[in-house]
Amino acid sequence: MVSLWRAAVGVIQKAEDDYDGVEFWSNPERTGWLTKQGEYIKTWRRRWFVLKQGKLFWFKDSNVNRFSRPRGVIPVNSSLTVKGAEDILFNKRFPFELSTDSETMYFVADSDKEKEEWINSIGRSIVQQSRSVTDSEVVDYDCNGKRRIGSNV
Repeated sequence: MVSLWRAAVGVIQKAEDDYDGVEFWSNPERTGWLTKQGEYIKTWRRRWFVLKQGKLFWFKDSNVNRFSRPRGVIPVNSSLTVKGAEDILFNKRFPFELSTDSETMYFVADSDKEKEEWINSIGRSIVQQSRSVTDSEVVDYDCNGKRRIGSNV
């Protein structure tokens, strides 16, 4: 209701003021559909995800622009691991997990290839945000979330 009032009187908060100035609608590192388990009510919902500058945003639909409001955001720099979750979610195909020191979030991709691409993209973002490697190092992650570094990747 407050948002409607702000829109009516012209006090619209700009999207670039939120989320540490990350312009999630412009040139994201990765986008795509994933199924995410809810935080409180553990139902599974299909959401559009956008990874950019160490943040993983999710939306109800894929039409993301500067006026879109994310349904949520995960600061990837606070994440410790990203890896396959077949051993935990054995009844789901192509699951993976993203863990912080306080919680573990579960996602399901549409294919094994997409699952591995998401694990790699999020893994790279964790490393970039932690600044634990230099830009000249090649970093990749296998399907179990283990980091592989080197020219033979």
